[in-house]
Amino acid sequence: MKVAILGAGAIGAYVGAALHRGGADVHLVARGANLAAMRRSGVRVLSPRGDFTAHAHATDDPAEIGPVDYVFMGLKANSYAACGPLIEPLLHDTTAVVAAQNGIPWWYFHRHGGPHDGRRLESVDPDGAVSAVLAPERAIGCVVYAATELEAPGVVRHVEGTRFSIGEPARGASRRCLDFAEAMRAGGLKCPVEEDLRSDIWVKLLGNVSFNPISALVRATMRQMATHGGTRQVIETMMRETLAVAEALGCELGVSVERRLAGAERVGDHRPSTLQDLERGKPLELDVLLPAVIELAEITGVEVPTLRTVDALSDLLALGSAA
Repeated sequence: MKVAILGAGAIGAYVGAALHRGGADVHLVARGANLAAMRRSGVRVLSPRGDFTAHAHATDDPAEIGPVDYVFMGLKANSYAACGPLIEPLLHDTTAVVAAQNGIPWWYFHRHGGPHDGRRLESVDPDGAVSAVLAPERAIGCVVYAATELEAPGVVRHVEGTRFSIGEPARGASRRCLDFAEAMRAGGLKCPVEEDLRSDIWVKLLGNVSFNPISALVRATMRQMATHGGTRQVIETMMRETLAVAEALGCELGVSVERRLAGAERVGDHRPSTLQDLERGKPLELDVLLPAVIELAEITGVEVPTLRTVDALSDLLALGSAA
């Protein structure tokens, strides 16, 4: 199996290292100091499950790699529309794109069924710019439950979690999903193939839509946000509004807000990816979180006043960080 990791940052390099350890033909696409370190010393993973180093091929030129069986997207969702020149050399007719993004994916209503089937969400696929680069037919959804940080160029700190749930937009267990899951498991990761990944998307989104923007606004870790009374109450309200939108779209999550908060607290002093991006001066991946849920709330007629308030504050923060 030939796999390209497009965007070998904290998550991408971790997955690439695990797949390489499991025997896959892995190629890491990165740039700058991170690329130089991986070329020199490989990817070094520091983990409570055991440290290891993977010496996979690393490059900044996808043309060196050529077509692959799978592209694992380690890029932020706000980079998808501009990734055409990077991903085109990696594609053949049946290349699958494993989209490991937070929030609502651009393919969400692809083969969804029901009244919204095929609908495009402007917040995540503005003017169809993402679909033009990443055809929904190629997409394998991926929900990441692992917490990682890029501690230094070429060095990934694995904090906790090894689960990467995957699934087809059309639902069911396809051959391409089963094969990718087997390769992930060979590398030591959990990779269940879900019958309907959309429920997993919403479970993860309960945390991302609340903890991620709040962490950037108040510069706090998961534990701090979950244990501070007032902040916890805001996050709980955001989660309940998000849950109402999911239910209006027919997704029964099977997880309570209290359980989701307890899980976040157990993560400890981990800094969510949005806070990490803010601290590094990178664009904030917020459109697929708050604006996407708000757009879905408008479609379904659900009131989400707290999400709208936090979105307004986060939008101003994002504008300031991009200046």
